[in-house]
Amino acid sequence: MTLSRRLAAEFLGTAFLVAAVVGSGIMGERLAAGNVAVALLANTIATGAALVALILAFGPISGAHLNPAVTVSVALEHGISWLESSQYIAVQILGGITGAVAAHLMFGLSAVSLSHHARSGPAQFLSEFIATFGLVCIIWGCVRSKPETVPYAVGAYITAAYWFTSSTSFANPAVTIARSISDTFAGIRPVDAPLFVIAQLLGAISATFLFRWLAPTSSTAAPSCVDPNSPNITARDSVALIANEP
Repeated sequence: MTLSRRLAAEFLGTAFLVAAVVGSGIMGERLAAGNVAVALLANTIATGAALVALILAFGPISGAHLNPAVTVSVALEHGISWLESSQYIAVQILGGITGAVAAHLMFGLSAVSLSHHARSGPAQFLSEFIATFGLVCIIWGCVRSKPETVPYAVGAYITAAYWFTSSTSFANPAVTIARSISDTFAGIRPVDAPLFVIAQLLGAISATFLFRWLAPTSSTAAPSCVDPNSPNITARDSVALIANEP
């Protein structure tokens, strides 16, 4: 698959992911009549379902990273070059911002509104580290055994992580940046976003090195674009996944 097509898939996939996160947060909050738990549940279900669908749709084209932390993890395992990974990350961030703007416009809000939702402190940092560490562990664990289960495993994990982390499991730098321009239920203050991104990258890198030791693979090369249905796929080759949020 050509690089331009892979980049387009990453842009679209990340845009739809953020639109699902932000849009379902807005809808959930409007319908929940002040019940935050109900709003979060609505946000959770929509995000998990969207993840499964997006990974299934875009995985065969770009690997469906839709997440800079995942792209860094794949680059560390030689599944994509560092030059291409930088382009993946750029379009993921742009796609995420586009998705946030689209969600705002669908609900009649201003295209951009900087968030005032405070998410700071050691507990939030630890939550994002653990959320992203767990996400990447799920990904590498599944691709080393049953690659076809990755979309469902990622969707299930993020659905659960919304509830067992105090940060509601962003686990995605592109989504974090996009949500900083959304003063809605799913938002995060721009001042808090950098610490989230650092925690997410540290979590992804830690999980990658752990699985390099925990479940080593003999593969020494991997294509930059992976078809999960290929009969020649190896554990390192198969990375059709993502991440994400509230």
